[in-house]
Amino acid sequence: MYYGYFNGTIAPTDQLAVGVTDLSLLRGYGLFDYFLTYNGRPFQWDWYWERFQNSASRMHLPLPLSKDETYAIVMDLIERSNEARLKTGLTAPNDLAFRFILTGGYSADSISVVRPNLLILTEVVHPTPAIQYEQGIKVILDEYVREMAEVKSTDYKRVILMAEAIRAARAADLLYQKGGEISELSRSNFFIVKGDRLITPNRHILHGITRKTIIQLAQSDFLVDERPVLLSELYDADEAFTTSSTKKVLPITQVGDLTIGDGHVGPKARFLLERFDELVKTW
Repeated sequence: MYYGYFNGTIAPTDQLAVGVTDLSLLRGYGLFDYFLTYNGRPFQWDWYWERFQNSASRMHLPLPLSKDETYAIVMDLIERSNEARLKTGLTAPNDLAFRFILTGGYSADSISVVRPNLLILTEVVHPTPAIQYEQGIKVILDEYVREMAEVKSTDYKRVILMAEAIRAARAADLLYQKGGEISELSRSNFFIVKGDRLITPNRHILHGITRKTIIQLAQSDFLVDERPVLLSELYDADEAFTTSSTKKVLPITQVGDLTIGDGHVGPKARFLLERFDELVKTW
C-alpha cells in the first residue's frame, strides 16, 4: 500500500482526489518534482527542494508548506509505507519514489490562481532494465525545446505525441535539439565524453539533480564543461549518456542513424555509474 498527502490529509493514494475544476486539468497549469529514497532517506533532499521551490516561484505558485514541514510529511509517508509492508509479511523496507505535484488550484474564473493544491504521492520505483546498461540505448532527434525548460512542469505532451515515432524507430527516447544545438532528452539530461572531458548542455534544460550529482562525482577524474553542445560534436564523441533519478547513468550508443563511438557501452559511463552506485549504497 502506498500513502500520499493532499492539502493536509494523509491517506492511501487511491483515496486521494483532486477536484475537476483544478487548473491543472482545465488549463494544464501545474508543476511537479520526483525523487527516490535510498536506505529510507530522501536522496539529495536539499537540492530537490530548492528546484521545486524555484519551479513554484517561476510559475507564481506560492508553496503552502515550508521545507521542514514538507520533510516531516515525507518521513511520515516513508514510515507508513514501511508499516504497511510489515503488516503484509514483508520484513525489508523497499525504497520509494516520491512525486510532488503543485497545481494552480481551484479557480472561479478558470484562470486566476487563488490557492494552489499540493499533492505528495509515494510510488513504486521502476528501475531501468539491466540490459539497457549493458547495451546502451538508442534515441531519436526531435527539433524541439521545452518552454520554460528550467521548470519541471506537468506538460509532457511532446513525448506523448512522439511515442509512436519512438516505437517505430525502436528507440528509447527523444533527444531535443534546436538549430543544431542539443538541450536534453524528454525526461533526462545529456552528456558526451571526449577523452577525459565530460561535456553537458547548460541552457534550455532542466537542471537535473542526478546531473548535478554526476558533475560533482566526476570533478576529480574529468574536466567538466557545462556549455552549449552542438549536434556536430556527436560525430567525434567517444561516449554519450543520459542521467535521471531512475536512469542514473544510462549509456546512449545510437542517436538516430549515428553510432556513438564504437557502438558499445564505454568505460567512462560504466565508471560514473559505479561511482553513483557507491554513493547511494551508503546514503
